[in-house]
Amino acid sequence: MASKNQERAAREARERLKAYNARQEVHAHSVKRSFRDNVIAVVGVIIVAGLAAATQIFYFTAGPGAPVASASASASASPSASPSAAAATNVGAPDKSLAQDRTWTGTLTLNKVALGVSLDGAKAPQAVAGIIQDVTKGYYTGKTCHRLAEGTNFGILQCGSVDGAGGADPSFSYGPVENAPANNIYPAGTIAMARASGNGYSNGHQFFITFVDTTIPADSAGGYTVVGTVTSGLDQLKSQIVAGGITPGSNGSTDGAPKIPTTITSFTLK
Repeated sequence: MASKNQERAAREARERLKAYNARQEVHAHSVKRSFRDNVIAVVGVIIVAGLAAATQIFYFTAGPGAPVASASASASASPSASPSAAAATNVGAPDKSLAQDRTWTGTLTLNKVALGVSLDGAKAPQAVAGIIQDVTKGYYTGKTCHRLAEGTNFGILQCGSVDGAGGADPSFSYGPVENAPANNIYPAGTIAMARASGNGYSNGHQFFITFVDTTIPADSAGGYTVVGTVTSGLDQLKSQIVAGGITPGSNGSTDGAPKIPTTITSFTLK
């Protein structure tokens, strides 16, 4: 009788051990599955975040959100300078009262070509004030004329960029557009400010001189601020610099750097 009881007890013990082992196996499997699921979830979050970051990077560097480059536009397009300021914000520009609401005269010398200039502080006070500040500080001396462009009813020499390649100066920009022609025609000898497309507050150091009657369509910001005129020396500019031709650029053979390297050797006003 004792033997049967012992066998039954042993059998029950074996069954309890078997059940316990089964429960342990199920628990271990559950722990492993939970860990695996957590790892998959974390990896999934990392992948989603990575894809989101990659999408943002693409949008702002190669996609439709990419910033406008500072390279010059085609000869039929507008003088351009890369964006440098938020809308309706002046950065580092003097008060327009510096222009004294009067005409300023002086000499702008490119290489050895001396151009007589007249700036209208009454019609374009903010832009003239900016040029006066630059002249007073000696900013223009040594700066280059980086762009020469010609086309049908189009001919400009653009000068004054901070890097010699058309780049804007983030510490100096202003607006609004002043004294732009209503008919979009800038007569030969016009001195006007270059700016970024669609941004009337991206005027800065850069200006352009038209050497033929030039048509430049207005954009969403309007036209281009006319600061004054070349009163003498335009023929010499055309024969000694423009006639040398254009180094073909990214926009073709009619828009690029002048073949004759051109530097602002001096700029005086009174």
